[in-house]
Amino acid sequence: MSVSDACGMRLASSLLLLASASALAQNAPTPPQGAASAASGGADKLQRVEVQGRATDDTARRMSTASKIVISREEIEKFGDSTVGEMLKRLPGVTTGGRPGRGGDVRMRGMGGGYTQILVNGERMGPGFSLDELPPEQVERIEVLRAPTAEYGTRAVAGTINVVLREAYRRRLNELRVGGQLERGLISPGLGWSRNDSFGEGGAYNVTLNAMKNKRRDDVISDVKTQTLSNGASVDQATRGHSDDERQGVFFNARVQIPLGPGSSLALQPFIVANQGSNDSSIRQTTTPAPNPAPANFFDQVDTHSDNRMRMLRLMSQLQLRLDAETRVEARASLGGGTVTGNSARQERLAGLATRLQEDRTDSRDRSWNLAGKYSRTVGEGHSFVGGLEGEGQTRSQARESLVNGLPRTDLAEFGDSLDASTSRIAVYAQDEWTLDKQWDFYFGARWEGIRTRSTGASYQASNRSGVFTPLVHGRYKLDERGREMIRASITRSYRSPQLQDLIGRPSINTQVPHQANTPDRAGNPDLKPELATGLEIGYEKYLAKGGLLSINLFTRRISDLMRTQTLLETVSWSPTPRWVARPRNIGKATTSGIELEAKFRADEWWEGALPVSLRSNLSLFTSKVDGIPGPHNQIDAQPKGTLNLGADYRLRSVPLTLGASVNFTPSSVIQQSLLTEVETDRKRVFDAFALWNVDSALSVRLSANNLAPLDYLSGSVITTGDQLISSRSGGPSYTAWQLRVEYKL
Repeated sequence: MSVSDACGMRLASSLLLLASASALAQNAPTPPQGAASAASGGADKLQRVEVQGRATDDTARRMSTASKIVISREEIEKFGDSTVGEMLKRLPGVTTGGRPGRGGDVRMRGMGGGYTQILVNGERMGPGFSLDELPPEQVERIEVLRAPTAEYGTRAVAGTINVVLREAYRRRLNELRVGGQLERGLISPGLGWSRNDSFGEGGAYNVTLNAMKNKRRDDVISDVKTQTLSNGASVDQATRGHSDDERQGVFFNARVQIPLGPGSSLALQPFIVANQGSNDSSIRQTTTPAPNPAPANFFDQVDTHSDNRMRMLRLMSQLQLRLDAETRVEARASLGGGTVTGNSARQERLAGLATRLQEDRTDSRDRSWNLAGKYSRTVGEGHSFVGGLEGEGQTRSQARESLVNGLPRTDLAEFGDSLDASTSRIAVYAQDEWTLDKQWDFYFGARWEGIRTRSTGASYQASNRSGVFTPLVHGRYKLDERGREMIRASITRSYRSPQLQDLIGRPSINTQVPHQANTPDRAGNPDLKPELATGLEIGYEKYLAKGGLLSINLFTRRISDLMRTQTLLETVSWSPTPRWVARPRNIGKATTSGIELEAKFRADEWWEGALPVSLRSNLSLFTSKVDGIPGPHNQIDAQPKGTLNLGADYRLRSVPLTLGASVNFTPSSVIQQSLLTEVETDRKRVFDAFALWNVDSALSVRLSANNLAPLDYLSGSVITTGDQLISSRSGGPSYTAWQLRVEYKL
């Protein structure tokens, strides 16, 4: 982190801390007489909250015994983000990978690589699906759970993000959205349509359709310096070029809600995703001093072309039955299937002459199923029991053809071109919820999950089996009877299971010349064990009369059997000489802790005569330590020191215009990944702004800007291997994207 970054982070931290402390010292204004209390009696227990329009985000959050954040459609749409991934970066403790303004993999508490459980309607999606591509119009609300619960599952060391797709309401809505995004002179158009309506006696449906076409151009910058420590000799390798990406996608989601009697219903929800894209890149590589003679397969220019296609269909169903006044039964079932096909060609050149041509063709087919049953019974006043059973399965069949100069590759012949893999999971859970009085709530839960994974190839077969038991306790103490001020605490156990691709033994060979520790082959590890984490959460929340919120949350996790990808020199079957191979391994224990501060309120709530500007801020600070790796930078992979969000929006009184802006800041980080490798990630600072003009009750126009004042974004590493010191840095500039969207209610 640079000095300016550090000072900026400290200043922002101090301001937010002072603001929170000052606000916490004051008493919130008393609500009007007769106002209904949203948190009373048995309704205050942990449960899936159905937000029906009248309930606010904070009401749903306040009613949950476990720490939970609910983001409604109004907040999701506010900045006109093109994908859900771009919107999530503004949530407390959430960061995203990749360049500023580009979205990326979603991480809670800075922990990537599977620590965050991502669900859609409470289920895991198949390969190829990404929140970074899902249009916000497809989403009804987003639920963020900081600690695991028995019902949502415990594969959530960092937390859970559950995206709930559009739901069926009886109110009539027919809305059309047309717009486009402009970045570096490239236009990306988009179209969205959503319709709600009712039918029959109490039935309702929703249909939401989105179509888009995205175009992007990125500059490619990479520098690698290899030094020989014994004699001081060095070789510099500089790569410059550009990459053009084009993608088209269609997203379809429908939900039909059929009433079956008082308290009973059947819901059917198909979800379809179809997209395809292509990428073309051209780079030039300069090596100083130039090798003489040039080694085999040496090149100074590479042109690549790739295209891919993904199709996914998932049918979800949910049956809710109310057997009597105290007993409810819920059954959920879904079937899914998907295909991913890809073709790539890499043409290497030396002094303008074509040398090696590498071609790959892959065809993957995935099938999945999910069954779940839940039994709920109210035992007495303020006491309920919930038990459930879940099953889940996924199979993958992949065919691959790899050619070099038109001939089949021989180095991977032993692994074959076909791969079959499957994973199955069964889980059973129970939870007991108690409301002792108007102030105390408790939640006791336990969950057991068993997972089995198998993969087979031409000459190998690997399997992995694991079982995890996770007890959970959540508690809440309301400091006032209205539930506007409370303390939360949780003691939980959670785990992180190996990803399917981490268990598959088939390697991927890096053809970069020369072969070094910074350009390793990659392979899985069938012997990986899941990580186990014991966690503690303590939080304080204060809800203000005009919809504001002040919150402080502290957490810690102790992790065992930590999984980390390490690069080691191995004797391998696919090469006559040892190769550097990056492979996931269980390396020991780690600890991570942090504090999350959140403050949102209207300015006129605290300052007399101020405009009713809505202010939002959250600051999260993280620390971690991996045992067995020397400090001071022995943190968990990809975890920054913190993240900061500041935002404001205001609806003008004289004209129907709403203005808003936000800034997201994540400082640079340095992480000692292993005894050999140190990784550095650049800072991210993203300014966003929007203007919404409500022309009339049916027509509105939204103009938004993402990543104003863009920064260059580079990441690098330093690898020390015997007599070599390899330092590298790669990335490129980021850009501002402008979006104009017209929203019309038909």
